Amino acid sequence: MGRGWGLFVGLLGVVWLLCPAHGEERQPETAAQRCFCQVSGYLDDCTCDVETIDKFNNYRLFPRLQKLLESDYFRYYKVNLKKPCPFWNDINQCGRRDCAVKPCHSDEVPDGIKSASYKYSEEANHIEECEQAERLGAVDASLSEETQKAVLQWTKHDDSSDSFCEVDDIQSPDAEYVDLLLNPERYTGYKGPDAWRIWSVIYEENCFKPQTIQRPLNPLASGQGKSKENTFYSWLEGLCVEKRAFYRLISGLHASINVHLSARYLLQDTWLEKKWGHNITEFQQRFDGILTEGEGPRRLKNLYFLYLIELRALSKVLPFFERPDFQLFTGNKAQDAENKVLLLEILHEIKSFPLHFDENSFFAGDKNEAHKLKEDFRLHFRNISRIMDCVGCFKCRLWGKLQTQGLGTALKILFSEKLIANMPESGPSYEFQLTRQEIVSLFNAFGRISTSVRELENFRHLLQDVH
Repeated sequence: MGRGWGLFVGLLGVVWLLCPAHGEERQPETAAQRCFCQVSGYLDDCTCDVETIDKFNNYRLFPRLQKLLESDYFRYYKVNLKKPCPFWNDINQCGRRDCAVKPCHSDEVPDGIKSASYKYSEEANHIEECEQAERLGAVDASLSEETQKAVLQWTKHDDSSDSFCEVDDIQSPDAEYVDLLLNPERYTGYKGPDAWRIWSVIYEENCFKPQTIQRPLNPLASGQGKSKENTFYSWLEGLCVEKRAFYRLISGLHASINVHLSARYLLQDTWLEKKWGHNITEFQQRFDGILTEGEGPRRLKNLYFLYLIELRALSKVLPFFERPDFQLFTGNKAQDAENKVLLLEILHEIKSFPLHFDENSFFAGDKNEAHKLKEDFRLHFRNISRIMDCVGCFKCRLWGKLQTQGLGTALKILFSEKLIANMPESGPSYEFQLTRQEIVSLFNAFGRISTSVRELENFRHLLQDVH
């Protein structure tokens, strides 16, 4: 018995010695594991997983989308960066060079783009101008100045009834064309209390959150802790799917912007050159699971949710762009034709995505309650678009306005399914229409989200050996 027991103990010792972990301490987590620990598998409220999105975006969609966004039609965006903040007066304007936006000279913008933001072809321009002249010429001559102003207000109201954004008046003398390729979204040094206030107002006053619930990592709030985090997410999970989705869209947009700032960071600034690149320390501060008390990885997952929403909108709006009358009109017929072919290729690729978000669960309850909820949803988002005029950094304001308009356009598309289905195959579509501003912002906003997803793969590789 004693001999057998000794043999058994000896065998255990051999197994223990052969074990790879013998005598080794447990390896600490890498920075990549801490940032991306939760960014895998299925997304909440969706049937899609992160890995499917990564593969689809990074290898099938991203390269062609970037090529499209470099074309003249999509690179010029008209914006009014001089609108006053409607909520407070004490805006500290960023004086750094990297905050400045360089507008285009009039001769730099193609004539076809300058003609009008809502026109798509040379022929359509002429027809619409004639129709407009007939309508307005026959009516306005008999109206008093006061009545004409009232009619203008009615028109603005009608135009905004399905809009999720406070749209700039592009006819204003303060509105200027900006070349987005010459004014890229990247780190500008705009941070601290002024930047915190923007996001605080967005989250605290526009995301259906009661003041008694504190969100995690709010730099303007005191008493942060695990109990506050648990209370916040218990509250969030108790919301209806629409309000929960609204918060996740805003959180995803916030995360995407932070990814861009970390990926295009000013690493070196000398009189000889400026060097921009990936700042892994900045990325960790924003998304590391330990440094952000678990909040960073959640925000990255919300970025994927935002991606799915905008992807779904683009798949829904394909019939609008497939109409023979539609052109990406710049005046260069050969280039315009090539760009439309590329645009349709991209949209058909998006249509083929196997795990699209199902928006039919939105506003699906009692009709009266659903209508009120949809209107609240729209008004809250419009308010967020107005907050963008309070951003003190002009380059940040430019990209904030563009991306909120792009997301607002995506929401408009998702909630206009019947109108899109009833569009005529040719001729003007009066019930559903997209302006050039909406089209440019829609694709550029999705281009930003697509770039964020691509950059996450880069950061995974950069952080895999960092502890």
